[in-house]
Amino acid sequence: MSTVLSIRDLRVEFDVPAGRLPAVNGVSLDLQAGELLALVGESGSGKSALTMGLTGLNRGPRSHISGTADYQGTDLVAANTRQLQKIRGAGIAVVFQDALAALNPVQRVGRQVAEMIRQHQDISKADATRKAEDLLRDVGIANPAQSARAYPHQLSGGMRQRVMIAIALANDPGVLIADEPTTALDVTIQAQVLALLKRMQSEHGSAIVLITHDLGVVAEVADRIAVMYAGRIVEIGTRDEVLGNPQHPYTIGLLNSMPRIEGPRPKRLRAIPGSPLTGVNRPEGCAFAPRCPQAEDGCTQRPELEQRHGEPGHLDACLRNDEARKAGAA
Repeated sequence: MSTVLSIRDLRVEFDVPAGRLPAVNGVSLDLQAGELLALVGESGSGKSALTMGLTGLNRGPRSHISGTADYQGTDLVAANTRQLQKIRGAGIAVVFQDALAALNPVQRVGRQVAEMIRQHQDISKADATRKAEDLLRDVGIANPAQSARAYPHQLSGGMRQRVMIAIALANDPGVLIADEPTTALDVTIQAQVLALLKRMQSEHGSAIVLITHDLGVVAEVADRIAVMYAGRIVEIGTRDEVLGNPQHPYTIGLLNSMPRIEGPRPKRLRAIPGSPLTGVNRPEGCAFAPRCPQAEDGCTQRPELEQRHGEPGHLDACLRNDEARKAGAA
């Protein structure tokens, strides 16, 4: 597979009253064409800040973005507003978490889909309207001609999310960012939306970045998983590697906090002690060390994301795994 997006040392910081908050703290990764990469982690780990930094949606006088993010020869970090406007919706599209807030409440949904088409294609209004209805049909909305005339508040949550996906796919983007697309939807609708994303991935060939904290969702749809904590990726690998053979204590803690359908039922789920880092001050070494049950004196050094176990693409940022690797080699 070819690399569609290459990120190197991406940093996203925000000015807050206490100082400068490092929301994304030096992330590097490659996104392959046609894959579904899941970004997982607790709230505040930097998942949304990372992806919004790529599209320029969190730029402002109090934000600071550095590093590089190469999309088909364009550095998204250095790109100006006009360049980003050409890429947003055409090369990189976003499905937001709250469709009701993302959609224009005073415009019919069909017009909003058609507007995205005309923004990036030289096409008549009538042709755009017909293509919008075709897209609504493709994402599973029954009676698309009638539904296109509805306002967002007249549609169910699942239908609104399908409209958002139709808008995102209007120009066959190379990268589709889905930011918690199943939040606040019931289980059956969640499954339908996830199945739709997988079908769109297969039919359109788009690479998908799925932001979620639901490891059950990840186990169903992801090709690769990147686990984020305190603005950094602490483990990345294929779905089977990360879920079946987790290496970082944070990944292990996330998996242990999930209820199991097999085996004895515990009285209480195992929780990760402490709370995620939220302030401007971060530890010099491993950011997870204050919460880690395996932390030692050596964890005052900052661990790099490296291969320490298993397959070449399975990387983790835990110094204890360095010790285990050296012991195994000895």
